[in-house]
Amino acid sequence: MKPKPSQNNVGLGNPLSPRPVFLAGPTGAGKSALAVELAHKIQGEIVGADAFQVYSGLSILTAQPDPKLLEQAPHHLIGHISAKEDYHAWRYQSEACEEITNILQRGKIPIVVGGTGLYFRALIQGLDPLPESNLSLRSELEKLSLEMLLERLDKVDPHAIEKVDVRNKRRVLRAVEICELSGKPLGVFRTNSRQVISTQAFVLVRTREELYRRIAARVHYMWERGVVREVEGMRGRIGRTASQAIGLREIVAWIEGESSEAQCRSAICTTTYQYAKRQLAWFKNRTTFAPLCLSQESGMHAVVEKIVAEVGRIF
Repeated sequence: MKPKPSQNNVGLGNPLSPRPVFLAGPTGAGKSALAVELAHKIQGEIVGADAFQVYSGLSILTAQPDPKLLEQAPHHLIGHISAKEDYHAWRYQSEACEEITNILQRGKIPIVVGGTGLYFRALIQGLDPLPESNLSLRSELEKLSLEMLLERLDKVDPHAIEKVDVRNKRRVLRAVEICELSGKPLGVFRTNSRQVISTQAFVLVRTREELYRRIAARVHYMWERGVVREVEGMRGRIGRTASQAIGLREIVAWIEGESSEAQCRSAICTTTYQYAKRQLAWFKNRTTFAPLCLSQESGMHAVVEKIVAEVGRIF
């Protein structure tokens, strides 16, 4: 385990010195391509902030930047760990802060890109100390349905449902685990007083109609690149957290003859779009990131120029 970085390492110094740029947004918005163009403009290096793109062997399924984009700018924390490993926000915070510090020391600007809100929160506000997972309790909770977990959470902390994504079984399970292991309500562990990184943050958005079209196009592109072969080749080598990747369950169901190809692809589109809506809601309600719309006529190049102007560095 890498040591946790001190706050002084990552952007709390002179406010006029270069600061990381955060580019958040829903899946399918076009963050990866825009980040590469921005990197060229501001001498940047890209740090991933996606809970599933960290895994190797699942580059197609998790929509990691394609090889052409990876060649155009330095990328970090993408495809760097085994899909068998568990990955969590504490580890991400440690690794991302180290990468950000190294990039700044090279005289470059870190561009943190992704759609995992908790990872951005970990970098901006830090993380509260939470009880470690208990294998016995975790095994017990994993056997429960989402509805049963919500009932259990309501019993230990009636107010926790207001703070958790109730459609995300993994998050609900962890909330139950925290409350039961600590004997304290979830709100005790949620503070907003710390700041780890001083940053310039933006959230990239598109109209709902365009976002859905882009998601459908992405699923088609995944099929053309061989996502089914990728999943088949990784079966038996995917751990607990990687197994939550969107599309994995649907593709496995099709491989095992439980659905047709058309049903599988449609289900992935629907699940992905629902996830994108939750991402948009999270960034709107829980951050002050400046929204930048990529659906306007000016498009990606104009958005890049707006970010460059905000960053205040002209190259």
